[in-house]
Amino acid sequence: MLKIPGYEDGPLVQGTAYLDDPLFWPVHLGTGLRGEDAQRAAFGADWDAAMELYRVLSAEHEWPAFSVPLSSGHTIHVVYRNIEGEHGVDYLIHHPAWPAAETLAADDGHFMGPGMAWPELLSAARQPATEGVTDPDARLLLLFPALGDALLPDDATAALTTALTALTLIEEPAEVAGTLLENQGQWAPAHWRSAGGVCVNDGGHSYRNPGNAFALPEERLREISDALNDGEVAAHQASD
Repeated sequence: MLKIPGYEDGPLVQGTAYLDDPLFWPVHLGTGLRGEDAQRAAFGADWDAAMELYRVLSAEHEWPAFSVPLSSGHTIHVVYRNIEGEHGVDYLIHHPAWPAAETLAADDGHFMGPGMAWPELLSAARQPATEGVTDPDARLLLLFPALGDALLPDDATAALTTALTALTLIEEPAEVAGTLLENQGQWAPAHWRSAGGVCVNDGGHSYRNPGNAFALPEERLREISDALNDGEVAAHQASD
């Protein structure tokens, strides 16, 4: 059984095999596909099969988990938290030197986030890895629900469309990519800035907003920022 330090709530199992199923991706991205038109574009005639896959992913006896290693030695863990009445997907980050993983975002009815800006999402997706989830397109789609960024670059739709084209059977991937970017996260898109070299945001539900009482400690914020940005400050963020 898999173990994530400090995350002892359920029976974690390796979820990598799901990544080969084209239906996994629209199911995973489901909270950003709000409305009948968006769901029709993403699932098409496969709605029943997708719902069956969702039931498997949500089974309480097995919690699928996915690992996205970063160049810094940190790992982002994506976990299907299958507690009865409290289902959701947790986005955690951990380093071997930490006693416990920290939560970046939670995609559920009591959502917390966002966990990362667009440049960080792209950076994390493209960092090389030899274990866990290694494919850049899969990393991008897997981490996408943790995104919340009010200032997206012009090429964001193209990058997301490329990933959807590579991994799904969606007939109009550009349309779905646009919908996902418009609906990103269950939170309002946050404004990101560099505060003393640390990427932080103004989101009312984000652990990376120093103004929130529940925000992560300053040193954790700095370390997470460095890891996600691969040691660089994202270019589109304003500086204090």
